[in-house]
Amino acid sequence: MAPIVVLPIQPGDPPFRVVEIEGRTVGIAHDMVDVISMAHESGRHHVDLDDPALVRWVGGDKYRWRL
Repeated sequence: MAPIVVLPIQPGDPPFRVVEIEGRTVGIAHDMVDVISMAHESGRHHVDLDDPALVRWVGGDKYRWRL
């Protein structure tokens, strides 16, 4: 299982996605940069958002941020 999980889009202004790292909720992301920042804060410095062994996108890929 990928250590970083980006959950489906949630309604909001603006919409957001919850990010989990190693099974812990670490925050909400409004775009790819937020996901990368959270990964860096958790100690991961080489973040390939296209690597399914590292990041699992639920309910849309890295380009999906609106309902």
